[in-house]
Amino acid sequence: MTIPKRKTRIFIVDDHKLFRDGIKYILQESGDMEVVGEASDGKEFLDLLNYIIPDIVLMDINMPGMNGVEASKIALEKYPNLKILVLSMFGDDAYYNSMIEIGVKGFILKDCDANELKDAIKSVLSGRNYFSQDLLLKLIRDKNATPAIKLSRREREVLEYICKGYSTMQISEALHISHRTVERHRASLLEKTNSSNSISLAIFAIKNNLVHLD
Repeated sequence: MTIPKRKTRIFIVDDHKLFRDGIKYILQESGDMEVVGEASDGKEFLDLLNYIIPDIVLMDINMPGMNGVEASKIALEKYPNLKILVLSMFGDDAYYNSMIEIGVKGFILKDCDANELKDAIKSVLSGRNYFSQDLLLKLIRDKNATPAIKLSRREREVLEYICKGYSTMQISEALHISHRTVERHRASLLEKTNSSNSISLAIFAIKNNLVHLD
């Protein structure tokens, strides 16, 4: 007897029901994802999170009442391993740094196509970060360049994989080095660039031409 594969459990937080319904339809059509929770604002999401623990949360930023920034901060303080993918619009850029500092796993534009949404979800679930290319380019253009820093060859190699969204395990396998060595290089990179996490590190690296991604 074949045991059915467990579906990815997704929670959608957005104040527009039509948008939630559209996302739900796209995800459930894939066959391997299911929407287990919906909320129209941050407070409702946090209340339901006491009973529903999803694999990933799709979080809007601008909502009436408690917004996505505050809700994400509280949720991640309570559940540090919770994966949050932010549903963004170009006008939300004032909130990006706050969301990055909080520790969300990525950002995707609300008007992305179905394939990009599914790819973003799968990327975050695999342990990577995901950042819409359009949003990343905007952040890079808006961020002021800083003086160059010196990196070792191995630090540059680790940095390139971080910028591609690789997890510690994936970098370890790609470079044939231990997890501890990867974490040591990551810590050094964060300190040298004064970055708080992998997303802010990637933005710094690309903005300052420390890596060149294909």
